[in-house]
Amino acid sequence: MNYRYIGKSGLRVSEIGLGTMTFGTNASKKESFKILDKAYEHGINFIDTAELYPSPVSKELAGLSERYIGEWLKSKPRESLIVSSKVAGGANSWFIPPIRHGLTALDSFHIIKAVEGSLKRLNTDYLDLYQIHWSDTVVPIEETLKALDKLVESGKVRYIGTSNDTAYGLTKANEIAKYEKYHRFESIQNNFSLNNPRFLDELSTLCQKESISLLPYSPLGGGVLSGKYNNGNYPKNARYSHHVTIGSLREQAMAKRFINSKTIEATKKYMALAKELNISSVTLAIAWTLSFDFVASTLTSARVKEQLDDVLAGVEFDMSREILKKIQKIQQEIMYPMG
Repeated sequence: MNYRYIGKSGLRVSEIGLGTMTFGTNASKKESFKILDKAYEHGINFIDTAELYPSPVSKELAGLSERYIGEWLKSKPRESLIVSSKVAGGANSWFIPPIRHGLTALDSFHIIKAVEGSLKRLNTDYLDLYQIHWSDTVVPIEETLKALDKLVESGKVRYIGTSNDTAYGLTKANEIAKYEKYHRFESIQNNFSLNNPRFLDELSTLCQKESISLLPYSPLGGGVLSGKYNNGNYPKNARYSHHVTIGSLREQAMAKRFINSKTIEATKKYMALAKELNISSVTLAIAWTLSFDFVASTLTSARVKEQLDDVLAGVEFDMSREILKKIQKIQQEIMYPMG
């Protein structure tokens, strides 16, 4: 395993980070522990979760992923792991979270409530990285940063980051942090994959110039790049199989963004390239994200521990300039598959 630093922080994380949104739904407690054990044995020291997990999100299960991790953490030296979580964003954006009575906001009250809940469920007295899950369109970012800064000063949080953010949002937040002398966002966790390279349009330059790290999520394009949704297939227990069949309107819309004619066509081309290279399309997708210097750790989740094999292979794969040119050719032929 190789390691990189997040932003200008002291967080030295494995190039593969373990996402945990499957823990409690697609992965049972027993299987979650097996996934965690395998990740740890292979040098993965970065575990990412959120107060809302697992997915699909529900009032009944929110926080269960953190509880699983907290129980597993008891068997490991806490300082050997980098643990991150997220506070739910404002209930004024893309959906209303089923926690805190649907009144979530990125104000001091909710941030304190959220972090205290996460620390209790995770059985730890500090988080290495604490992120906002998405922005709040009502509460001023100044108030959010002030509350997060107090958490860092108190020792409950070591560093802070943002998620699902824009170049404008990240720039504004960190400029305010500089002016007010608050701790800044050291990372941004956004969707980034072969099927969704939009981060390269603006945010990549910002991250490189300001030494802010991207923590890509959905590097497999929601599992689409594995090929499992090809030819109209919707595998049992797969995330978007649920979204398409019984998901909410929001989840169905999300599924259409990930699974459409362009993403399937692009996936088939990447699978053909992977076959030519004698690797899996999963390994190709992971290795591509790690070819960028602004990426600190690529986050990926699993339903069973065996799914980590092709992911781990992505760390060792040599992504040459010739292969990158072939990938760029595909991306030029099929522009922005996910829109």
